Amino acid sequence: MILFYCFLSRFSSCPGKFFGCQIWRHPASFFYSTLQTKELHMFPEGSISQGNTPIRRLKWGTASLIVRSPITPVVLPIVHQGFEEVMPENFLFGKRPPFPLCNKKINIIIGEPMEFDILKLRQIAVSVSRDISPCLGWPSTSPHQLDEAAQRCLYTTISEKIRTEMEHLRCFGRDS
Repeated sequence: MILFYCFLSRFSSCPGKFFGCQIWRHPASFFYSTLQTKELHMFPEGSISQGNTPIRRLKWGTASLIVRSPITPVVLPIVHQGFEEVMPENFLFGKRPPFPLCNKKINIIIGEPMEFDILKLRQIAVSVSRDISPCLGWPSTSPHQLDEAAQRCLYTTISEKIRTEMEHLRCFGRDS
């Protein structure tokens, strides 16, 4: 199963699983090179959510890719619901079923494309971050000469905009 997943990840624009990597280290270089040539599918929540719970804070890696991309990418938010019925975690004796269950309703909600004015967001991040002290030990310079506090502010702003749109889509799908 792992070999099959690795095979699919290699030939699709969906990255393989990378756990515990900081946003400025490998595999980020793979993602940046992919963004220069084609689309990239990301799952920024960083966890699997079984059930209809609010979307958690998104990981900053997606925001980092948006900021560092040579061209500003278009973000297309997509939310799906119902997969917890197809492969429930506690199906029989607390285990998942051996095969996906049939005749289950799945909703796939696609939002409007999102574009970010990165230059404006950088300026806002620099002005807001003047009162914040750096504390995580990130690299002292970024490609656009932002200090750590400004980078954190910028990534948080972008991630929160994406999360808010995804939460809106989740609620829309739940109510329909």
